[in-house]
Amino acid sequence: MNNNVVRSGSNPTNFVRPHILITGSNGQVGSELVVLCREKNIPFVAYNSQQLDITDSDRVFAEIKKQQPTAVINAAAYTAVDNAEIELSKAYAVNKEGAKNLAIACEELNAVLVHISTDYVFDGEKDGPYLETDKTNPVSVYGASKLAGEREVVEFCSKYFIVRVSWVFGQYGNNFVKTMLGLAKNHTELKVVDDQFGAPTSADQIAEKLVTLVTSASINYGTYHLESNPGVTWYEFANKIFQYAHDAKIIKNIPRVHPIDSTHYPKPVMRPKNSKLASTSQFDLGTIDWEKGLEKLIR
Repeated sequence: MNNNVVRSGSNPTNFVRPHILITGSNGQVGSELVVLCREKNIPFVAYNSQQLDITDSDRVFAEIKKQQPTAVINAAAYTAVDNAEIELSKAYAVNKEGAKNLAIACEELNAVLVHISTDYVFDGEKDGPYLETDKTNPVSVYGASKLAGEREVVEFCSKYFIVRVSWVFGQYGNNFVKTMLGLAKNHTELKVVDDQFGAPTSADQIAEKLVTLVTSASINYGTYHLESNPGVTWYEFANKIFQYAHDAKIIKNIPRVHPIDSTHYPKPVMRPKNSKLASTSQFDLGTIDWEKGLEKLIR
């Protein structure tokens, strides 16, 4: 095994059987999971995408068998929404087959599987927030591949949590917050889409909820939405980012933001008009206040 695989535990002198095995530790949520486990002194082992390719079924089984975790948190995913349309096989290999490999291994080795999914499993045409019970209908290859992964988890693993999240941002990786802050340094005016509605979710807050899942014995297995409030458009989100950044003296001047229709900002794949998630299940972890997460990130 690569010597750079991240390990941590409460016993500094002996190898500790990990409680949590993290895949995709170099991504937005995976990176925050590593930070959180260290802070809370939770035994864990973490693999980035190079150290553990989840499309390799033999390697996945071997590593989970070797580490014997009580839970696996799958933060590995193919997330390039536009590229997925031309890299269909790659998107399905990671998002569907990778999820299947983890599900089979977790089932055989008696580990809980926590699988991160997305709002893109819905078509965005609903008037109100999407609930766990709403019909899925992805309109992109990315969304379809993630839904296919969910179905593999349900079919092959009896102890699972599928957690759908939306509009993820944080200090690691590429995301909307970083893009806006970068643009603010060189632009006095910007155009931002104002007809797509959803809820941002900070990666560190997601990590906290996922760790709560695997350390709680009172939550039923199943598919859940991680609800973040309040709902906003990208235009409204951008204005909030600039407000906090200006207050924190990260940017000197706040750019003037013009709201535009998404038809004036064409992309290979149209994003859902409505990505707002809500939960009516027994997933009693409370909702996320993304504004607190944004303020923490920027300050």
